[in-house]
Amino acid sequence: MSEDFLLKSRQIAIRYTTVEDLDTVLKMERDAENAPFIRQWSRRQHRSAVKDINIAHLIIQKRNSDKVIGYILMVGLENYDKNIEFKRLVIAEKGKGLGRQAVQLIKRLAFEKFGAHRLWLEVVLHNDRAYELYKSEGFTDEGVHRESLKQDDRFVSMKVMSVLSHEYFMKKVGE
Repeated sequence: MSEDFLLKSRQIAIRYTTVEDLDTVLKMERDAENAPFIRQWSRRQHRSAVKDINIAHLIIQKRNSDKVIGYILMVGLENYDKNIEFKRLVIAEKGKGLGRQAVQLIKRLAFEKFGAHRLWLEVVLHNDRAYELYKSEGFTDEGVHRESLKQDDRFVSMKVMSVLSHEYFMKKVGE
């Protein structure tokens, strides 16, 4: 069991992705429950992201276990404007609060470790479950990227949401 974790919560731990993790990452990404809500990447794209210093490609494991239950992509770690894109969150075990814990750890990483000013994301317009999670975790609506994601033979729109560092730290102080 790896002890090289960046952060841990009650039930999960986050570590950097290795090339050996990519079969699991691709399987979760292509799962029928996840695929409609995320852009699909090739193995080559994931392998490149694992090695890119501007990207945090992260694995989510059950705490005190080697069981991989998800992955995260954060892009823009070297962004001059300190804007980090929370590009992807995939959780294999849904409905157990693991996604919420992952979002909380992502915010901690972005603001406390990577020094972000703004953490932003896009969520598929009809992905109500994810939208409600992000909203409840302090993300604010910024607008819509109209028909910006191609799914099969159609285009779908994406909501843009963000949280700013002062909002994150203000909420943290109030807890």
